[in-house]
Amino acid sequence: MSKKETICVQGNYKPESGEARVVPIHQSTTFKYDELDQLADLFDLKAAGHFYSRLSNPTVQALEEKINLLEGGVGALAASSGQAANLLAILNICQAGDNFLCSSKVYGGSINLFGHTFKKLGIDLIKFNLDDDADKIIALADDKTKAVFGETLANPTLEVLDLEKIVSVAKALDVPVIIDNTLASPYLCNPIEYGVNIVTHSTTKYLDGHAAALGGIVVDGGNFNWDNGKFKGLVDPDPSYHGLSYTETFGQAAFITKARVQLLRDHGNCQNPFNAFLTNQNIETLHLRMERHSSNTIAIAKFLQNHKNIDSVNYPGLEGNKYYENAKKYLPKGSSGVLSFNVKGGIENAKKFVGKLNVAALVTHVADVRTSVIHPASTTHRQLSESELIDIGIHPSLIRLSVGIENVDDLMADLDQALEF
Repeated sequence: MSKKETICVQGNYKPESGEARVVPIHQSTTFKYDELDQLADLFDLKAAGHFYSRLSNPTVQALEEKINLLEGGVGALAASSGQAANLLAILNICQAGDNFLCSSKVYGGSINLFGHTFKKLGIDLIKFNLDDDADKIIALADDKTKAVFGETLANPTLEVLDLEKIVSVAKALDVPVIIDNTLASPYLCNPIEYGVNIVTHSTTKYLDGHAAALGGIVVDGGNFNWDNGKFKGLVDPDPSYHGLSYTETFGQAAFITKARVQLLRDHGNCQNPFNAFLTNQNIETLHLRMERHSSNTIAIAKFLQNHKNIDSVNYPGLEGNKYYENAKKYLPKGSSGVLSFNVKGGIENAKKFVGKLNVAALVTHVADVRTSVIHPASTTHRQLSESELIDIGIHPSLIRLSVGIENVDDLMADLDQALEF
């Protein structure tokens, strides 16, 4: 089974005769064993299995395996949210005194986590401009740099990251690349194919796709040499597991195993089985939804581009967009379902526009089947200072539109009437 469409529908779940055709919800915190030695082997990581749902659960495992197949990794770990996934990915390799490079054009919540909360933990954020050449980005690093982080498709400014350039930066520094692939989804882009080492998602977005289940996931590409002298936490004996070395014991899956049995064990930010069940089921239509999201959005982008009350439209699928060539290269199946635009008349008209919409709803969300709209400067990114907003390309009149899978003519009619000032 290699085609994404089939993986979306069936994943790695193969029920035995008489078992449930659909992945069941294992709504249990614990699992019963007959022999004490069986449970002891699980605690010592000598055997695979489930003993407590904070670390693993059969329903959650089914989701992890499906997304791992879609991304082409060696293992995946589901978390309670996208924020939790990014936190686990960074903390798995960074400690006090370390730093990591991060594109300045990433989700505002990630900037808060990386630039403020991590700073309190002694981990520094070094921002880079994703349009700078590789040498300029490399020059920002030092001997404490442990990773390079970016988003395939930036939220909400929609820059398409040049994955091959960022991979070349990381290789020069001998550190891993961590890419948040949320807005692209694993159907439209697989960063590991371009040499990326770790992929994260907010599964709350397109993977769930129905605004019903919070979640996040970390996927390990299994393609980085952790035994290079920089990542002793993965190589040196772990006293909490009787001196086990993750690289020696788990090989290619060292990163994802450590993230689960050490960080998830201690932080407890696991995904619950019911959310995993919902997300797993909803991925069954991911390929169909992403095609519709992309086709609706390019049609609306062209419509807005010619509207008298729109100053500018930003969508990488539009010819002439600064990132059009990157989109063709890294997002050949479509540029996903989010666009942004600036309304003429500034923030006052932007507010009027949002208030007049009937089909599109004002919600603090993005990337589900229903069309939604938000004004980032006053909502999702309001914790950022004016200079930080400008730095990531958010201006007072910027509107982010998450285009759903409704009838595109209905959507355009709604936008048209709301733009009459």
